Amino acid sequence: MTTAPRPPVLRLRGLTRVHGTGAATVHALRGIDLTVDAGEFVAVMGPSGSGKSTLLTLAGGLDSASSGQVLVEGVSLGDLKRPALAKIRRTSIGYVFQDYNLVPALTAAENIALPRELDGVRGRAARREALAALEEIGLAEVADRFPDEMSGGQQQRVAIARALIGERRLLLADEPTGALDSETGETVLVLLRKRCDQGAATVMVTHEPRYAAWADRVVFLRDGQVVDETTAGTAESLLATGGDR
Repeated sequence: MTTAPRPPVLRLRGLTRVHGTGAATVHALRGIDLTVDAGEFVAVMGPSGSGKSTLLTLAGGLDSASSGQVLVEGVSLGDLKRPALAKIRRTSIGYVFQDYNLVPALTAAENIALPRELDGVRGRAARREALAALEEIGLAEVADRFPDEMSGGQQQRVAIARALIGERRLLLADEPTGALDSETGETVLVLLRKRCDQGAATVMVTHEPRYAAWADRVVFLRDGQVVDETTAGTAESLLATGGDR
C-alpha cells in the first residue's frame, strides 16, 4: 500500500492583504502564491514596503488575509477557531524577530521553556529541553541570566532557541541578523540551516544578499507581488549583484 505524500509545510494560495478603505487603501500583498517544503530554506527580499513582513505575519497566523489561503501542513489557518489557531502557532510554528521579544522578567532558560510549558510540558522537563537548546546554540552559560544581562547577539540566539524548541515544523524569521555583527549573523544562519537540514521549513526575510545566499531559494517581492525568484544554483550570484532586482 502506497503512502499519500505529505503536504508542503507552508502553502500560500492567492494571498492578499488590504489595509484601509477608499483613498487610504494599501494593498500590502497582491495574490501571493508560495510553497515551502520540509527541509527547504526560502529567503524573501525586496525594498521597504514590498510586503515582506506582512507575508510572515500572515504565514504564521498572526494576522488574517483579506483573501486567499495560508495552509500549514495542509491545515488552513483561516478555517481555525481561535483556540486551535493558538495551538498550531504554539506547537508547529517558530518565530524569530529582529527585536528578540524575550520576556524581561524571565531568564534565558525560562524564556525558552515557556512555549513548552504553555503546551502542558511539566516544568522540569521543559527546563531540560531549554538547557539542551542552549547547549546546541553554544550558550549554556547564560541559562540563568536575564535578557538585560546578555548582549544583543546572545539575546537573538536565545530567541532562536525558543523558536526551535519542540517539534516546530515551520520557522519564520524576520530580519533575524539585522542587529547583529557579521560573525554572530553567520552563527544565526548556521542554526537556521541546521534545522532545515533536520526537516523543518524556514522562511527568512532579509535585506542582506550574503545571508540570502544561504537559502535554497530567494523570492523577491515588490509592491506586494512576487517579481522574481532564484534557486539554489543561482542564489550565490546575489553576492556579486548586491541583490538588486
